[in-house]
Amino acid sequence: MSERYEVPPGVEAATQWAWRLIVLAVAGLGLLWLLRFFSEITVPIAIAMLGTALTINAVDWLQAKGIPRLAATFIVVLSLLVLFFGMLTLVGQQFSTQFTDLRANVVEGITQVQDWAKDPPLNLSDNQIQSYIDSAKQTISASDTALLSTVGSVGTTVTHVLAGFFIALFAAFFFLYEGQRIWSWIVAIFPRSARPKIDSSGHNAWNTLTQFVRATVLVALVDALGIAIAAWVLGVPLSFAIGVLVFLGAFVPIIGALVSGMVAVLVALVAQGPVVALFMLIAVVVVQQIESHVLQPFLMGRFVSVHPLAIILAIAGGIAVAGVIGALIAVPLAATLNGVVRHLVDTAQEYQDDPEDDVDVESEPA
Repeated sequence: MSERYEVPPGVEAATQWAWRLIVLAVAGLGLLWLLRFFSEITVPIAIAMLGTALTINAVDWLQAKGIPRLAATFIVVLSLLVLFFGMLTLVGQQFSTQFTDLRANVVEGITQVQDWAKDPPLNLSDNQIQSYIDSAKQTISASDTALLSTVGSVGTTVTHVLAGFFIALFAAFFFLYEGQRIWSWIVAIFPRSARPKIDSSGHNAWNTLTQFVRATVLVALVDALGIAIAAWVLGVPLSFAIGVLVFLGAFVPIIGALVSGMVAVLVALVAQGPVVALFMLIAVVVVQQIESHVLQPFLMGRFVSVHPLAIILAIAGGIAVAGVIGALIAVPLAATLNGVVRHLVDTAQEYQDDPEDDVDVESEPA
């Protein structure tokens, strides 16, 4: 008589979990592949959603004042375009007026570095310094071919950026104009029994996203004003351009603020020397400490807060999937998913507490 072997309960439970996790992982990888394959569409749509979350209240306010929603949408979108291109114009104007002085400061800084290299402890001779300079020139000359190919790829990239800009612009316009109608159509795709949870989760995700984007804009604006004013007081050139860079960098938490702040310190070092750069560094640290310990907890709150480890992992994943744009989108996505999970957990808890209150709101025909 053959001996019968039984699978231990722990092994059976582990295998059941294992194949489910494998299916979820494959589905997740497939979704990421699709998003990356259609990145020229999905990335502009994501940026349009961020812009919509920031400006939807303005459209609603104008409509409440008696302006037709179509006209209100046109007003908000045109205002954003004027603000965007006006900011670019001011940055370009500051570059054109101050770049010559900055270049002179860079040349002077290189000369100071050469003089420092001649003194102890390096004690380099003029011939050694010149050999290093010649070696750098040869390295740059050897990369001419690669540079030409890079210039060709830049042309393609610019074309994609322009196409993505117009996709984001038109998507944001229609999201602002008839976003609720678009969402109702999406909800109708799902089975009738799932529609209430899909609808409530979607509204919760949208509320979380709007709160996150508005809080991030306020934090970015305070960072930009603080560091730009400090640069202006210290006489650092390109102070407005530095403020714009800090404002954009603040949309990538932790990493963006660090990189943009270091750029401000580097410009101060090149233009004004180490003493001014030290004061610029102190100003950057003070502003970022105010952001981390005052603005972020006050504006974000518990509902849209995300653990720093989750932020780092989200940014790393976003960079791996879609580069800089992925890092920009990853944190709002993580905050939105966090809000949806909290909502579903709270809903499940309410159902366990009182299951009789769970009424099928979709029992009637759609």
